[in-house]
Amino acid sequence: MTEKRLRIAIDGPASAGKSTVAKILAKDLGYIYCDTGAMYRALTYMAMKNNISIDDEAGLVQLLQDMTITFDPSAEIQKVFVNGKEVTDEIRQSDVTNGVSAVSAHQAVRVELVKRQQEIAKAGGIVMDGRDIGTAVLPDAEIKIFLVASVTERAERRFKENQTKGITTALEVLQQEIADRDYKDSTRKVSPLLQAEDAILVDTTSLSIEGVVAKIKSIIEETVKK
Repeated sequence: MTEKRLRIAIDGPASAGKSTVAKILAKDLGYIYCDTGAMYRALTYMAMKNNISIDDEAGLVQLLQDMTITFDPSAEIQKVFVNGKEVTDEIRQSDVTNGVSAVSAHQAVRVELVKRQQEIAKAGGIVMDGRDIGTAVLPDAEIKIFLVASVTERAERRFKENQTKGITTALEVLQQEIADRDYKDSTRKVSPLLQAEDAILVDTTSLSIEGVVAKIKSIIEETVKK
């Protein structure tokens, strides 16, 4: 699409389609994909496994110092590893999902993980998704996208995704969890979920994944032409 190795930041609330779209986009462009949410999930999972409170900022940072978080993008579903052990499914369980907002609200945790994310993105040619990529992690990214969708549609997407993984959370519960997550992410003091001033809003409600990817590609083309 373009010879320049761009940094593409995709932000938005839970289940807006960020990761799915970002993975496809990275594959089509021949770029690296970095799932920042998986990094916070991995820390949350390890904290729970090691009986470290998700409110213990110092304990979480210490745990993080002993953790290496890596990705294997070769599979259809990007695999996540902590210290060489795969945790792809474990970090998507509901207890981790419900705890990750508290973990990601700690400033010292974010400082360490943002440092790692910026190192990954240094050379460009990357698609990175999360909550604060365009505002805090890559504020000078060449492309910034902010994906949104209705709570109802996002809950239905999560419900279908969970069914394929054998997770049986009721749709009504997922709707409430997503609404609660939106509130926590948007009101936290450290790097809240916020659309960057120069980010382009893309509403994915009623759009197919292919439609969203095509829309972002057209945005990239227009930006590169300028």
